[in-house]
Amino acid sequence: MKKHIQLYHDVFDHQPGDWIGCEVCDSTAVDVHHINPRGMGGSSEKDTPENLMALCRECHILFGDKKKYKNLLTVMHREKIKRVIDSLSSDKTI
Repeated sequence: MKKHIQLYHDVFDHQPGDWIGCEVCDSTAVDVHHINPRGMGGSSEKDTPENLMALCRECHILFGDKKKYKNLLTVMHREKIKRVIDSLSSDKTI
């Protein structure tokens, strides 16, 4: 498994066989997309969870690696991260 895919699964606590939804349309995700790809001016540093999002193939083709959608994908992914953090915070208060 590629390092960026393993990082994504580790950070979001996915287990083998877990269903993972596309962060755009909620279909089954099949790709872990770099929001800011290295080849398009992204960081040459190590991958970070903030730069990785799960996408279905159709959304990856429609939105991936297109500058005009980078801000949209960034906002959508930040919302997912916020939901995960909020969920973890509420689990600790129970």
